[in-house]
Amino acid sequence: ISSISDFFQLMKPRVMSLVIFTALIGYFCGVFSTETILNPYLSMIGILAIALGAGSSGVLNQWYDREVDSMMERTKNRPIPKGKIEPSDALAFGLIGSILSIVILGLCINWLAGFLLFFTIIFYAVFYTIFLKRYSYQNIVIGGASGAFPPVIGYVCSTGSFGVEALILFGIIFLWTPPHFWALALKTKLEYKLVNIPMLPNVKGDKSTKWHIFLYTLILVIFSTLPYFFDFNSIFYLAFSLSLGFKFIFEAYNLLKIKNYDERKVFNFSIIYLFLIFSLILIDKILVRLI
Repeated sequence: ISSISDFFQLMKPRVMSLVIFTALIGYFCGVFSTETILNPYLSMIGILAIALGAGSSGVLNQWYDREVDSMMERTKNRPIPKGKIEPSDALAFGLIGSILSIVILGLCINWLAGFLLFFTIIFYAVFYTIFLKRYSYQNIVIGGASGAFPPVIGYVCSTGSFGVEALILFGIIFLWTPPHFWALALKTKLEYKLVNIPMLPNVKGDKSTKWHIFLYTLILVIFSTLPYFFDFNSIFYLAFSLSLGFKFIFEAYNLLKIKNYDERKVFNFSIIYLFLIFSLILIDKILVRLI
């Protein structure tokens, strides 16, 4: 019998936590840019709706990938391969959650945010999962757009419109995704080969993948300075973002140049980097207001 915990695990809670975090940063960036006072209860509902949409798209992804997941060491213990949840139940749960999240966001916040959430779910659950993941070694690059939308949706929730800052937040996550996942793909390339998923290490080799990681990291670090140059953040943000960026570049360079360098060091630091960069964006805004 499936438990509530099984369904919660099916929604990829770690990914959901990242979605909630980046959506919140986007939301508060919108608040600071417009200086409007919003209803805290409706705002909380909006963030939870974004999390529900992200989790539901993860459910649909696992429903479609259930056979692949059962063959990979990294994913074989997910609820569907373990037999804890029937595929038909997962499909129904994912569809209902997706529809509810879009409707709730549209009705409680605004329909532009609802449309963006709808587009994100379709992009990840259909375009990425069914097509990109299986037919292109650039799957992570293009598919990364789905993970980059939450801060944009959060920004639209608080402003009702797009903004340059929202696009910068999108770009940071979009450029972060390839080095983050390719570092993991280097570690799990044999598993991807077994299930015929064309990840970059399997198609182009380790050396090419490491070069890609290094170059994307360089571009990411440069791009991450834009909040300062567009006057969204202060010199405090620039200094700390560059410090983090140099550390990320150092790890990527070591991966490129040092034989048998542990890919997990790049993977683990990439998570720290994204969390701290987004935290700095908000902390800097608060400090500037206080000073």
